[in-house]
Amino acid sequence: MDAHKISDSLTVSPQITVDDIPKLKEMGFRSLICNRPDGEGADQPTFDEIEAAAKAAGIETRYQPVTSGKVTDENADSFGALFDELPKPIFAYCRTGTRSATLWSLSQAGKLDLADILSKTKAAGYDMAGVVRRIVNGGKTPTDLADASYDVVIVGGGAAGISVASSLQGRLPDIKIAILDPADIHYYQPGWTMVGGGIFEAASTAKTMGSLIPHGVHWVKAAVAAFEPKDNAVVLDGCRVVKYKRLIVCPGLKLDWHKVEGLVDTLGKNGVTSNYRYDLAPYTWELVRGLRKGRALFTQPPMPIKCAGAPQKAMYLSADHWFKTGVLNDIDVQFHNAGGVLFGVADYVPALMEYVNKYNADLNFFHNLIAVDGTSKTATFQVNKPDSEPETVQVEFDMMHVCPPQTSPDFIRVSPLADEAGWVDVDQSTLRHKEYDNIWSLGDVMNAPNAKTAAAARKQAPVVAANVAADIEGHGAFAHYDGYGSCPLTVERGKIVLAEFGYGGKLLPSFPSWILNGKRPSRLAWLLKEQILPPVYWKAMLKGKEWMVKPEKVSAG
Repeated sequence: MDAHKISDSLTVSPQITVDDIPKLKEMGFRSLICNRPDGEGADQPTFDEIEAAAKAAGIETRYQPVTSGKVTDENADSFGALFDELPKPIFAYCRTGTRSATLWSLSQAGKLDLADILSKTKAAGYDMAGVVRRIVNGGKTPTDLADASYDVVIVGGGAAGISVASSLQGRLPDIKIAILDPADIHYYQPGWTMVGGGIFEAASTAKTMGSLIPHGVHWVKAAVAAFEPKDNAVVLDGCRVVKYKRLIVCPGLKLDWHKVEGLVDTLGKNGVTSNYRYDLAPYTWELVRGLRKGRALFTQPPMPIKCAGAPQKAMYLSADHWFKTGVLNDIDVQFHNAGGVLFGVADYVPALMEYVNKYNADLNFFHNLIAVDGTSKTATFQVNKPDSEPETVQVEFDMMHVCPPQTSPDFIRVSPLADEAGWVDVDQSTLRHKEYDNIWSLGDVMNAPNAKTAAAARKQAPVVAANVAADIEGHGAFAHYDGYGSCPLTVERGKIVLAEFGYGGKLLPSFPSWILNGKRPSRLAWLLKEQILPPVYWKAMLKGKEWMVKPEKVSAG
C-alpha cells in the first residue's frame, strides 16, 4: 500500500487490496472512499470485496466512481459532501490517487487558500496545476469567460477536421476558425494496410500537423477535456476555455487495445502485430516475409470499427505473398470475426469468397478475441454462435494480426453530445446535432449508420462545410449526406475489389461498370489505391478541393 497523506483528515493512495484493510484499521482510519470504477483494470478487486472487508474491520465505506481524467464539478461536490459527513480520518483511493487528490482539491476551493491546497497536494506527490483555474473559480469549471473565442471551433485535426476546415474556409474565407488537437503528426491511415503488405513505406503516411493546418486557421495544440454546449464552450486540459459560435466535432475514435487481455504486453513481438498502428504496420510485413510454415490468425472485433475491410485486407495481402512465394500450402490461414458475415454489403461477398477459397482460408464467425498470451502464442476467443451456448476456445498461432476493439473517445462518451452508445448524436442526413443546432459532427465519432472510412469523411466534409456556411449566412438550404463510404479491398497485390456503398448497403459506384466494376477484382482499382488516392488525400481532400464530392444543395423545406 502506497499511502500519501494530504492532511490530518485525508490520505489518498493508488489501488488497494483486501489485504490492506487490517493495516488501514491499525493506522486509525475510520472511513474509506473508493473513487475508481469497478472493471477499470483487470487486476483490481471490486468495491464489494473491499467494502465487505472494511465493514468487518469497522471502517465506514462509500463508493464514488469517477472516470479517469474526467473529474466533473458534480464529482467534486459529491466528494466534498462525503468529506464533510464521514468520520475522520478518511482514506480515499483510485488507480493512482490522482483522482482522489483532485476531488479533494476542488472540494476545498473557497475553504482553503489556493497556495495551501497546492502545497499540501504537492507534498503528497500530486501536481494540481491542471486544475488551478477551477480551484481559483471556486472548484467549478469556468465557462463564462473564454481564453479564446472563434466563429467555428473544430475538435480534431485528422482527415475529417482538416478537410472540413479547408472546405469551410473556401466558402467563407473571412471567418475565424480554430482546430483543437494535441497531436504533432497527422497520419494517412488508409496507407497502413499497404505498409503491412510491403507496398508503402511507413514514412510516406505521416506529415507534421503544422504543415497541414490551412493557412489562416488557428491551431490550438491541446486536448479537449469537456464540452459545455449550453455555454457554447469547450474546456481544454488545464481548464482553459475556448468559446465558439458553431462547433464541429470530429476527433476520430479510440482504439481500445486494453480490452483484449494481454494484448498490449505482446504487441510488436511474439508474432503479434496490427496494421491499425503506424509503428506496427512494418512489423506485419516483417512477419509475413519471415513466415514459411505454421498458423496465421487474422482477427476482427465487434462493430463499429474504422475501415471494416482492413482486417481481411491484411489477410489477403499476406496470403497473396505466401501464394506467390510457394509456401501457402504450409500455412494455415484463419480469419476470426466477431460478426456473422465476411462483409456487410452482400454484393461484394462473392468476389471476396473466391479469394478466401484461393488462399484456403478458414473463416470462423462469431469468434471475438478476448485474450492473447504472447509467450505461449495462444489466442483466446469468446464464441457466441446463434442458437448455441457461448464457449471459449484457445487457438495457437505463429503469427497474428489483430484489429483492436474500438469505441468513442472517453471525453465524447461522457459528454452531453453523445447518444446512449457514446457516439455524437446527429441527423444522418445533415450531420447536425439532434439537440444542439450550432453543433455538427463528421468522421468516425458520430452515430450515422455509415462505414467509418476516410472516403466517408471526404464526402462528409463538404456537406458539413456547406451546412455550417449556410447557417452562418442565414440561408435555408442544406446539403445532405447519403451515407457514402468506400472500402478498397486489396485481395491481392495488383488487384482490388472496390466496394462503394451508402446507407442501407445501397451501391454508390463512382464510375460506370464498363470503366470499373467494383464487384470484381480490378487492376484499375489497385491503381487508384496505390498511386491516385494518396495524392488526392494530401493535395485535394485536405486542401478543400472537392473533386467528385462537391455537395448539391437540397432545400430543407
